[in-house]
Amino acid sequence: MSERDARRVGMRDVARAAGVSAQTVSRVINDHASIRPETRRRVLEAMAALGYRVNNAARALGTDRSHVLGVLASDATLFGPGAGIAALERAAREAGRWVTTAYADAADPDSVDAAVRHLLDQSVDGILLVAQRIDTVARLERDAAVPVLALHQGTALQADAAALAVAHLAELGHRRIARIGGPDGWIEEGARAEGFENAASAHGITVTDRWSGDWSAASGAAVAGAVADAIGRADGPTAVAVANDQMALGLMSALSAAGRGIPSDISVVGFDDNPDAAHYRPALTSVRVDISGEARRCVAVVLDAAVPTAIDAPVLAARASTAPPTR
Repeated sequence: MSERDARRVGMRDVARAAGVSAQTVSRVINDHASIRPETRRRVLEAMAALGYRVNNAARALGTDRSHVLGVLASDATLFGPGAGIAALERAAREAGRWVTTAYADAADPDSVDAAVRHLLDQSVDGILLVAQRIDTVARLERDAAVPVLALHQGTALQADAAALAVAHLAELGHRRIARIGGPDGWIEEGARAEGFENAASAHGITVTDRWSGDWSAASGAAVAGAVADAIGRADGPTAVAVANDQMALGLMSALSAAGRGIPSDISVVGFDDNPDAAHYRPALTSVRVDISGEARRCVAVVLDAAVPTAIDAPVLAARASTAPPTR
């Protein structure tokens, strides 16, 4: 039996396979002294054959549900994942569930598998993924013993927000723009890149350059030299869309240190609209999505509940880092 089938195995299934009552199975699980060795052996063999996972959180209540959701995240030090984790915890509480969180290196399958095993050992009713790779999501959907869903999976919110950033630059008069994306293979990067490229094409904008980072401010600073060189070309970009605010911060800091003006030499727009964005120098233009509404949708889907429809459209906060082009 596969792990996915095992999520439907309950105490009554084990009792039927072992030829005993559900009460006897419960006594075996709780190591009751009155159980005969032969009966214990049959129950344990049935549990192993069926792939039954002991639900420590639920067994005292006599149910097969723990009312706990697992969250698998890659890095809570970045604003996006941190905000996602917090939103999922709030949404779970609203749904009457607790949350347990495990962290793993999203680029390391062994690290991810160990974190998933940790969550499954706590008998979670489902796993919500934050900042994970597309291939990781597909593998866990196939192999995990409980429902699995990634934050932002299957929605157009990220793409729509990226398109909003491009539309803002187009309205300001920019016709040559560049992009700094996140690492390849991530759910968020794929959606944001798609929204950016489609919007650029729709607005007749030329994408002059494409770079990538790892979501950190340091990686934004690392491409600043290439961005400065591109600005100096006659056909270089007059604006750059960055896949998150932290990379935008690193880029702006490094460009300013190199003597480049923002937005006089190049406009910069970020993504996430983190609470610090208004305090960057210059204040960063950024787009944000309704992370709370998205989290409620994810929790509802994993719990097979009615899916809420009240998810707000993306919003652009226009600030001092963007202006009409001067070149």
